[in-house]
Amino acid sequence: MQDPSALSALDLSAAISRGDLSCVEVTEAFLDRIDALNPKLNAIVALRPRDELIAEARAADEAPRKGPLHGIPFAIKDLADTADIVTARGSPIYAGHVPAYDSLLAERIRASGAIVIGKTNTPEFGMGSHTYNPVYGTTLNPYDMSKSAGGSSGGAGAALAARMLAVADGSDMMGSLRNPAAFNNVYGFRPSFGRIPDDNAGDVYLHELATDGPMGRSVADVAMLLDVLAGPDARQPHTLPAEPSFLDRIEAPVKGRRIGWLGDWDGFFAIEPEVLRLCEQALNVFSDLGCAVEPVTPDFYPQAMWDSWLTLRHWAIASAREADYADPAKRAMLKPEAIWEIEGGLNLSALDVHKASAVRSDWLRCVSKLFDSYDALVLPSAQLFPFDASLSWPATIANRAMETYHQWMAVVVPVSLLGLPALGAPAGFGAEGLPTGFQIFGRHGNDARILQLGQAYHKATDWPGRRPPEFT
Repeated sequence: MQDPSALSALDLSAAISRGDLSCVEVTEAFLDRIDALNPKLNAIVALRPRDELIAEARAADEAPRKGPLHGIPFAIKDLADTADIVTARGSPIYAGHVPAYDSLLAERIRASGAIVIGKTNTPEFGMGSHTYNPVYGTTLNPYDMSKSAGGSSGGAGAALAARMLAVADGSDMMGSLRNPAAFNNVYGFRPSFGRIPDDNAGDVYLHELATDGPMGRSVADVAMLLDVLAGPDARQPHTLPAEPSFLDRIEAPVKGRRIGWLGDWDGFFAIEPEVLRLCEQALNVFSDLGCAVEPVTPDFYPQAMWDSWLTLRHWAIASAREADYADPAKRAMLKPEAIWEIEGGLNLSALDVHKASAVRSDWLRCVSKLFDSYDALVLPSAQLFPFDASLSWPATIANRAMETYHQWMAVVVPVSLLGLPALGAPAGFGAEGLPTGFQIFGRHGNDARILQLGQAYHKATDWPGRRPPEFT
């Protein structure tokens, strides 16, 4: 019988449903693979004891099927609270912290029948697109273990690429589903803001930059997990209404759809030339599928967008982490980038935030006009290939200095600022064998149509089928 860890999440779910595989067999196979590979990659953290997990798998074999994740081992990103499992958030402040209850995301994953085995690694509080922290250390890239796995869902991306997980959740404020998808040759889907509700805690009105989302080695697996995670919550003012299954709608003709290629936005984004070249080659696949692809430069000043982002991100992070900063003992444990973000937020006025949001509103009006002409727009998901894992962040790209710890991933901001649906998809490999990817995005609410384009592309390419050589 084929190794269960080699199956897609959908095939695994079907095999368990038919009785071809038991939940115990599946759990043992994944735990064996994790035991063998995770010490090299450090992608999964807070792993629960094997005997507890096998007991849960045995109980799942005897229980009625709960949902598509029934009996499938699952590790939740270490930013989401999980009852009785350590949630450190990559921070020494929370090292050893065990929540008493599940986040809404964890609730939905468990309700679908998943066996939650532990967490996936993330940078401190998810800040920065390189997964390292003082609690668990650095997650390495399966395609080159001297390189970064990206972030902040880097643990999830690396675990997927190494077949230690069949499917995974992530979250995305500044490309944290899309950048690690590019670095690990998998898919990451940032849904429309409001598609997957946040926890009902604290303010639920003001901050609209971050969302949870699914990751997988196929668009079908991504759509399946989106079905599990999505759905309205009456406690959330921005929640979107329920829709029919996304998985049931991914197969659709894409011939005739128009796609606009933004490239490096007329030179504004510093992007390695080979990354651009591979993204353009990926767009040729859409042309072969019958889509009309053409370059387009939005009539919008991108520096204003970046300045707006800096302000709104400062505000959001300071709002979330101000209590940690206010405590001198906890402040001493914050990384410099976190302190910079918080202090930037504390120095803002209400008018500063209003002006930044006005720029965001102008960008929305601009992109809405573009979507009158295009079904989707495309940008690279990352501005460079996976970099040396010993670095905190890349200081230069294409001979241009990066002024902040996150300017090297500024290309994700046009989507994040508006909460648009975006699929991070693989674009192939560079000359050194490292992967990269692109993000294809559309009008708010058009999640299904973006997934349809992704499904057609995946069937024509299946880049994730090119497994990391060392872990084949």
